[in-house]
Amino acid sequence: MDRMAFYVAELWRYAVKSLAGERLSITTLAPDGVTGDRMVRVRGPEGVRTARRHYRLLGLHGGLDPNGHALINGYPWDSPDALALVRDAAGADAWLEACDGLDRFDILPLLVATDGAVAAFGRDVRRLRPNIVLGGVDGLAEREWVETQLHIGEAFIRFDSMRSRCVMTTIDPDTLRLDSGVLRDIVDRFENKLALNAEVTHGGTIRVGDPASFV
Repeated sequence: MDRMAFYVAELWRYAVKSLAGERLSITTLAPDGVTGDRMVRVRGPEGVRTARRHYRLLGLHGGLDPNGHALINGYPWDSPDALALVRDAAGADAWLEACDGLDRFDILPLLVATDGAVAAFGRDVRRLRPNIVLGGVDGLAEREWVETQLHIGEAFIRFDSMRSRCVMTTIDPDTLRLDSGVLRDIVDRFENKLALNAEVTHGGTIRVGDPASFV
């Protein structure tokens, strides 16, 4: 495997699960991933509600205020205004709850994409919902990285497995139009796997532009 150095091209945080994320220039990685990631989730009587079934959630934007409090379209997540927006997107019986356990992640706390694979995918990287996008990667080299470790800034992360993709990739992040052909294409060309599930083995601050190298 090529041991050349790469770099951090993009950083993303999703303060509210299944809502659109926010692009960062700097963040801190901890055992539970990007600080402030998936702090709040949408629930209904049946359990957690996501954009897999309630795709209009992706039309709302999650973020953090300067005190680290989650926001939805600029409103505090626990405000009546935020709840009204979520209920309009996910149903009148939906509610919001804070969450801090590792079960708030679908698999592992980090999802890492590479510019080479995104170029091969040929669509907006937001469809893949990564936390980190690595630049300077040739083609589909990420498929050879399972069970390797990367040093970025002050942090170390371990790649566990390739991510199997779901219907959320079919939702246009701007128009919210659905295109089932996107997922079929991922299945046909990439065996339904794009980007890497990862965990933080040593925390620390990372920035856009930081070099990244295998250890």
